[in-house]
Amino acid sequence: METDPNVLPRSVVLALWLQTAGAAPGVVVRSVQGDDEPHGVVGLPGADDADLRELVTTWLDGPREVCALLPAPGDLGGVPADVSAAATDAGECVVVTTPAGSFAAVPAVTAFGSALEPGHLVAWQVRPVPAWSTLVAGTLGSLADAERELRTSLVTATDALDALDVARWRDDAADAIERLRGGTTDGWPVPQLDGRRARVLQLATRLLAIVDLATVDEGGAVNVWQSDQRSTALREVERTARRALSAATYGSVG
Repeated sequence: METDPNVLPRSVVLALWLQTAGAAPGVVVRSVQGDDEPHGVVGLPGADDADLRELVTTWLDGPREVCALLPAPGDLGGVPADVSAAATDAGECVVVTTPAGSFAAVPAVTAFGSALEPGHLVAWQVRPVPAWSTLVAGTLGSLADAERELRTSLVTATDALDALDVARWRDDAADAIERLRGGTTDGWPVPQLDGRRARVLQLATRLLAIVDLATVDEGGAVNVWQSDQRSTALREVERTARRALSAATYGSVG
């Protein structure tokens, strides 16, 4: 399934709200859950069987440091080793440090329904982890660094699409490419963002969608060498975009 450039990972939405001072738990829960069934939470200290509102209320109380991480096989992106396997399987997690300690929350998602009426059951698995901020900061770099790398990657990704001429060999590609040219963060279920953070989120999600579009079919590759060259370039674009999304969610309150 191709990435929708207008849909953010649940962990990204949760992390952005958790670093917002004065956020209302109800607003956060609605933003994260979207059209999902109510999210469950397992492992929250002091609550054997909790829901997302309890997790959000707990983590909004007092000073905190938070980040969403989007690992992939071979690239943990700063994820603590204690939850690396589960987070890599999920493709995402949230790490948070509060006065009570450091924790990671990994969403386990079960899809149901049909393509026309999809549904999702989500259970967040919470586990204590070692202090993570130094590792994450060293892995992700600054938001300014992320924006510069994204703009370089955009050239690489666009060149890959041009070389493949995907609009020629996929009937739906021309419309998809046109959708990727524009778009804003308007309508995203996130709090008010500063300019650079919004730009990074928008460009990173667009790049991930371009990577999906360019890798969904091998029909545009003239030969094996060309296919390998394209795949190598796009893997680096995808890694840059994932890490930029994480960098845009890294923040603290209090």
